[in-house]
Amino acid sequence: MLTRHTSASAAPNAQDAKPFWVDLLHPTPAEAAQVAAEFGVQVPTRESLMEIETSSRLRADGETLYVSMPLPLRDAAAGFAPVPLGFVLSPELLVTVRFAETSVFTHVKARVGLEPQMGSASVFAALIDGMVDFSADMLEKFSSELATVSARVFGRDGVAPPRGRPFTSALRESLNAVGAVGDHLSRTRESLLGLQRIIAFAAEMAANWLRPELKNRLKTAQADLSSLVAFESQLSGQAQFLLDAILGFISTEQNDIFKVLTIVSVVGIPPTLIASMYGMNFHYMPELAWRWGYPFGLALIAFSTILPILWFKRRGWW
Repeated sequence: MLTRHTSASAAPNAQDAKPFWVDLLHPTPAEAAQVAAEFGVQVPTRESLMEIETSSRLRADGETLYVSMPLPLRDAAAGFAPVPLGFVLSPELLVTVRFAETSVFTHVKARVGLEPQMGSASVFAALIDGMVDFSADMLEKFSSELATVSARVFGRDGVAPPRGRPFTSALRESLNAVGAVGDHLSRTRESLLGLQRIIAFAAEMAANWLRPELKNRLKTAQADLSSLVAFESQLSGQAQFLLDAILGFISTEQNDIFKVLTIVSVVGIPPTLIASMYGMNFHYMPELAWRWGYPFGLALIAFSTILPILWFKRRGWW
């Protein structure tokens, strides 16, 4: 979809009003070719935007900057591949190439219709600010999710959760939750680092024509990104700690199960040995003709069962 944005101060019926922002959402080859022919810029394809080399993500052609970054989203239609975002920025025009709808673009489009003084660089700075705020909101959400998982695993107010099948199910759910948050954090960090590179590149390469207030906005966004990257690193460490703790609890649960099975097998060996000994078909057995032989055998089996249990309890293994 191709959307043109002209200045709000332009006459409503002015057909020759020159746009300062062209937004391409899921562009078709025809739309990309139209923008390239009309404005004399190269419209990047999705494949080129997904390149990870710095030379592919950050390059300049005169005063025109070609920059790209991954959004902290995954496209289910493309096999959950990262969603790229491309900018073509010049003093007169901004071309955005994107493949997902985000609230950031919706808010900036609403501002474009209300602020008559906005230009290509102003829209670029507004989009950068919006993506910084969007990333901060996502990190706050992930922090809350990790806090919920931590309370579920370690208990609330220092009270450990009860053991048993509900606790095992909670561990399994917590493991899935931590894995999902870890995946989101990884993609968010990649997006934050991409934003940092874009801001630094734009501030350096467009220093001659960026207005001072826009330079200050980019500088502020760069400082905010530094704090967000540090916060993301803290959340990643917390996610790794929770992952290790959950796996440790699961391992402990498995060890308890194996311990019970081991104790049961050990307790069952003496009675089995006694029962098999008296089950042998020898003609001359001393207890065979004894009146109390059967009760004696049962008592011996019971004693050989209870004695190991008492011993395990004394050692604290049961």
